[in-house]
Amino acid sequence: MSSGNGHVGELGAFLKARRTELSPAEVGLPDASGRRRVKGLRREEVASLASISADYYTRLEQGRRHASEPVLDALARVLRLDDGERAYLFELSGRDAARPRRRTSQRVQPQLRRLLDDLSTTPAVVLGRRTDILAWNAMAAALFTDFARIPEKDRNFVRLVFREPAIRALYADWEWAARMTLAQLRMEAVRDPKDPRLAELVGELSLQDSDFRRWWGTHRVAAQRSGTKVLNHPAVGPLTLDWSFLTSTDDPDQQLITLTAEPGTTSHDRLRALASRTAATVDRTGAAP
Repeated sequence: MSSGNGHVGELGAFLKARRTELSPAEVGLPDASGRRRVKGLRREEVASLASISADYYTRLEQGRRHASEPVLDALARVLRLDDGERAYLFELSGRDAARPRRRTSQRVQPQLRRLLDDLSTTPAVVLGRRTDILAWNAMAAALFTDFARIPEKDRNFVRLVFREPAIRALYADWEWAARMTLAQLRMEAVRDPKDPRLAELVGELSLQDSDFRRWWGTHRVAAQRSGTKVLNHPAVGPLTLDWSFLTSTDDPDQQLITLTAEPGTTSHDRLRALASRTAATVDRTGAAP
């Protein structure tokens, strides 16, 4: 029996990747590591901990069996999945079916464009599907890079994090930032597994960057809505910025990302200094000089 939801191989790979990362000791099993021929947990051990048969679990990894919600809950518990990984497991299993995806070209919504322009001291970017950069304000251009100089087809945040030297150098911990953006891209992949542009992006970066290729194979996912970025800006110095996602209710595929600093901190003062440097010379396209 096939799952029929386009995620057969991905579900099996995800389950296998997660179980190979857990040691028997972590789940309360005797650790006879010297006699184990496989890394992590065996299929039989996962099945036993989830109170299902080994054959049932094997069929799940092979894409020959549907999983009920209670079984998925049990597997999420056994494999120590976080909230984002649990949601990913359910989507792969077709239990939280994604809405139909539109593949028409995206344009930033007018109200988001106006909001961007009004944020004169706050860097902000609108991301679309597969982390495509749809719009930005002057502060975002001053903080990251002049997005206007990048061809529209290449304006993708994951691509820039991996392939743009200026943005790569901006992050104090580039590896952490790159892994996080890649994990968010994988959430996009499960929502629309047949998106040809996303497949093209993954294929391109896999060929061009060994880190991307290796980390994509770990099947890590993330669904963060907020966090902190530590940046080393060439003009104003180190910045610790809090970021948040705001999703458009009219088009959930468009998300406004803002970066702010806590008032009274050095980062807040430096962000204001960057705004002052930018304000007098920025044009209406959002491109910083």
